[in-house]
Amino acid sequence: MELNLEHIRAVTGNSPDLIIRTIRIGASGTIKAAVIHTDGLTDKEIITRFLESFMLHARDPALFRDLDGTESTGTPLQMLEDFTLTLSSVTEIEHFDALFDNLLSGNMIILIHGFAKGLSADTKGWEDRGVQEASVQSVVRGPRESFSECLGTNIALIRRKIKDPKLWIESRSIGRVTKTNVALVYIKGIVNDSMVEEVRSRLDRIDIDGIFESGNIEELIQEKTITPFPTMYNTERPDSVAANLLEGRVAIVVDGTPFVLVVPVVFAQFFQSPEDYYHRSDYGIIRILRYISLMIALLAPALFISVTTFHQEMLPTTLMTSIATQRERVPFPAAIEAFLMEFTFELLREAGIRMPRAIGPAISIVGALVLGEASVRAGLVSPAMVIVVSITAIASFAFPSFAMSIPIRILRFALMGLAASFGLFGVFIGLTVLNLHLCSLHSFGVPYMAPFAPYIPSDKKDAIFRFPLSAMRKRPVLMQSPNPVRQHSVPFEPDAHDRREGGRGNP
Repeated sequence: MELNLEHIRAVTGNSPDLIIRTIRIGASGTIKAAVIHTDGLTDKEIITRFLESFMLHARDPALFRDLDGTESTGTPLQMLEDFTLTLSSVTEIEHFDALFDNLLSGNMIILIHGFAKGLSADTKGWEDRGVQEASVQSVVRGPRESFSECLGTNIALIRRKIKDPKLWIESRSIGRVTKTNVALVYIKGIVNDSMVEEVRSRLDRIDIDGIFESGNIEELIQEKTITPFPTMYNTERPDSVAANLLEGRVAIVVDGTPFVLVVPVVFAQFFQSPEDYYHRSDYGIIRILRYISLMIALLAPALFISVTTFHQEMLPTTLMTSIATQRERVPFPAAIEAFLMEFTFELLREAGIRMPRAIGPAISIVGALVLGEASVRAGLVSPAMVIVVSITAIASFAFPSFAMSIPIRILRFALMGLAASFGLFGVFIGLTVLNLHLCSLHSFGVPYMAPFAPYIPSDKKDAIFRFPLSAMRKRPVLMQSPNPVRQHSVPFEPDAHDRREGGRGNP
């Protein structure tokens, strides 16, 4: 045991957070044992209770007779595991690799002199944020809880939503140095087995020093196509993950981050909010506003540049006269004006994010108002351009998923450059290339633009609009689920007696 302890101290550099407690056990107290744990990763209360119980029972002659092996029914390790350790999870370890993995994951290690094995007990108890309200994907109606940085808490939140033994969880450790715990979550019998195997194989091929966030996993396992669009969905909401699992998708939960990955994903999924399914179906018409916001955020500056620079005849005379009057004192072309305004807004948005939370929103709002007003008064930009950029900024915040707003912001500048060079012809060429690119993308074998391309009528019930739940009886076709039907019920219709009497009817 002493040689083992010396090796542990040497490998860890005799770290001060490594706690080693040596004790004696057995009826005669002749057997040496060591309890090892890492300070800050374990629950001190559990460790204290365990040591009290351990030191009392480990020398109880009535229980152990003679723990040194003369009259006991097993080895000291077996006796301790079977009769003394009251912790929920206890496993045997035989190698130093397993010892360090367990020790640095928050487990407690027990070594006994004379034995080439040890025991690992689950005593994890580090500090975390706990379950809080979702801060990125907020809703008016629906659950308020969100994931935290603790893997166990996140798994439990999914379990609360899906109380089915077919919810299978596979764990693995990724990262040669960080050894980050990653869980693969899916519903057996609903998910396509080939999809699970594909995700599993991509995760197993990762060979990197460290994984710190689910974004690292996303970048390493996504399709190797150069694209600004996200091909994996990330969310901080347990209800959103549960709903995707019920459609036949796979979730990837990474320890240390509150954002869970869901695969495969389609383009329309980034414009679906969990709140769409908690209101009546007619409220789902609001979803079309998000698609309109997409077109505004992508095309508004480019269209303004092209029309005012190359195609003035497309505007009514009164409107064109008003815009020309506003631009009379502006020394820059419309394209330079738009680029300056967009760059200034992006700078303000980035500064507002990085500033302390108490002053960030105030600085960004005041900065936008002061700069906008001062720029107009100084004659550097026209009021019409300020309006266009402001509407574009507002539209970019209407997306339920922040991951989709990033590529739209990037492509907006590209379309502005095409509009400044070729007018509306350049914008149309840019949109054509963009559509071809989107139709060529895949997410784990699923076409990115489904159900629009390829056209799948049954899946369009939850694309632009949300149909009533009673109409969406089958899971998405492209998920190729072995259990495609998700509901057999029919809408409740009161009988004639209920309509006549005004009763509630029989369900």
